[in-house]
Amino acid sequence: MKTNSKKPFFTTTQLVILGLMSAILLLMAYTPLGYLNIGPLAITFNVIPVAVSAIALGPVGGLAAGAVFGLTSFLQCIGVGGTSAMGAILFNINPFLAFVQRFVPRALDGFLLGYIFRFMHRHQNIYVACAVTGFCSAFLNTLLFMLALVGLFGNTEYMQNLIGGRNIILFICSFVGINAVCEMVSSTILTGAIGTALYKAKVIPQVQR
Repeated sequence: MKTNSKKPFFTTTQLVILGLMSAILLLMAYTPLGYLNIGPLAITFNVIPVAVSAIALGPVGGLAAGAVFGLTSFLQCIGVGGTSAMGAILFNINPFLAFVQRFVPRALDGFLLGYIFRFMHRHQNIYVACAVTGFCSAFLNTLLFMLALVGLFGNTEYMQNLIGGRNIILFICSFVGINAVCEMVSSTILTGAIGTALYKAKVIPQVQR
């Protein structure tokens, strides 16, 4: 008599990594480790665990870690795990749209990173693949966050005052400024190093090129 045995979606090691990355995200969200507040925005290092999850676990793992990041980001709008001045204002304007603006970009970022790493892994060495994934993690996080901010709240009085009649692209570039650059540099370097270490530990499987 035949028995159907399904291969688990994640191995035990991968589940441990997902749990560890989620715990790190929570730790960073509820301590000063995850954010460096500068003006209305903050330099966030939470993009790094999201990138590592996408590298080790693929799009679904990246999505899960991104969802944890997005949830903690939204909770800051109501003062849980820190306070976001902008998030509090957006929450007062529209709580549902504030949730979408905080949660969806981070979850989508993690999901896309899984495919970015798979593509890069097939065409580049492991360090370059991980470093590019780290860069994209910070870049996409900023891009998707700002697009959601402008798209969902662009017509509000609060955002109109921030934009001040400027071109949207110029506003986004000037608004994120040095924050985004710092995120991209730190995420590129650290994700490249961590991802390479996981590859050498055989947590990340080799692929045929």
